[in-house]
Amino acid sequence: MSLKSCNKVSTNEFELEIAVSPEEFNKEVDKIYRRDIKKISVPGFRKGKAPRAFVEKYYGEGVFFEDAIKNIYPGAIGEAAKEANLELIGVTKLDIVTSSREEGLVFKANIVVYPQVKLGEYKGIEVKKVSQEVTKKDIDDAIEEARIRNGRLVTVEDRPAKIGDTVVIDFKGFIDGEAFEGGSADNFTLELGKKQFIAGFEDQIVGHNTGEEFEINVKFPDDYHAKNYAGKDAVFKVTLHEIKERELPDLDDEFVKDISEFDTLDEYKENLKKSLEKEKKESADVELENEIVDKLTQITEAEIPDLMIDEKTDELLKEFEYRLQAQGINIKDYTKFIGTNVDEIKKELKPQAEKQVRVNLALGKIAEVENVVVSDEDIDKEYEVVAAQYKIDKERVRKFIPLDEVTNNIKMRKALNIVKDSAVIR
Repeated sequence: MSLKSCNKVSTNEFELEIAVSPEEFNKEVDKIYRRDIKKISVPGFRKGKAPRAFVEKYYGEGVFFEDAIKNIYPGAIGEAAKEANLELIGVTKLDIVTSSREEGLVFKANIVVYPQVKLGEYKGIEVKKVSQEVTKKDIDDAIEEARIRNGRLVTVEDRPAKIGDTVVIDFKGFIDGEAFEGGSADNFTLELGKKQFIAGFEDQIVGHNTGEEFEINVKFPDDYHAKNYAGKDAVFKVTLHEIKERELPDLDDEFVKDISEFDTLDEYKENLKKSLEKEKKESADVELENEIVDKLTQITEAEIPDLMIDEKTDELLKEFEYRLQAQGINIKDYTKFIGTNVDEIKKELKPQAEKQVRVNLALGKIAEVENVVVSDEDIDKEYEVVAAQYKIDKERVRKFIPLDEVTNNIKMRKALNIVKDSAVIR
């Protein structure tokens, strides 16, 4: 392989002209011939026995060229980019100039390269201090949540429904007098005040008694996920079957014994305080990191290629699909249910993708400037952490997660820690 020319097309795009010698090209063509000959028939020869020259004479000289070129060009482009001191991201265009047994292969490739990154002052970034104090109210609220979780629902019949009650209802929704899909249910259990339904729906149940039939008038938000309902007025016909209120257990030592391994309320509160302190610290660390990342994006200059953003968008979409699958939903059913399509979802994910790309570029540049080194010990520890997280053998993890990916993740994390350690907390 030889690089014949390298011309800049735009900020992050170059056109490379690459030549592959006749010897190299014919060697690859011969590999394809040997791979495919068993399924090729040529008159006068048994199937799979025709010499290459006869196959090419019968089917044309270029019969094996396409597959040979497919095998050659990734490596050839990689070598050419390296020779031109360009950091390759991807290929956007490929044109064959010539291909023959005598002349070999010459082709042009338009490639996208990593952008130039200009960093601002990343050390001494100012961030707001996040309180990690656990207050008496925090502890009381956590205990109240535990009481609610362990309470029991009791049917009430001597009063109308109020916020906090759980009701059992039938409902059927209409838009412009027509019942709409997904707008009805029988014996539906709804906790008033949780805002599970459209704004105003739950409030209009308040004040009604068991056995009543009534109508609720609401308007779908303009940004409602099902676009065919967005901004439209709707009427729901409702039957209220049952009202239940939550009866909470007494807050005493017996309650604590029932829900925990502790014997007294004081012991339970002390343990709860420690747990809340840990949660608040972790939350504060995340908030601090998010603020630093936001500041990094603001002080990083780079003309990001569309290809990088598109690839990251596709990556985020796959992650979203995996999360849906974990809930037993496929992307096709999801898009149909909310009245959208995959292209719309990708459009919504694109700003997030661009931010992540910009952050990665910034951290990559910091790692370069700070000469961040990833040791074998770092890598081994990372594989151990992942193995423990998923409860599988470390060697299996090594097979599934490429070394380059692990190394890059560690490098990015070390770069971020450099910024965090130098941040000024006010």
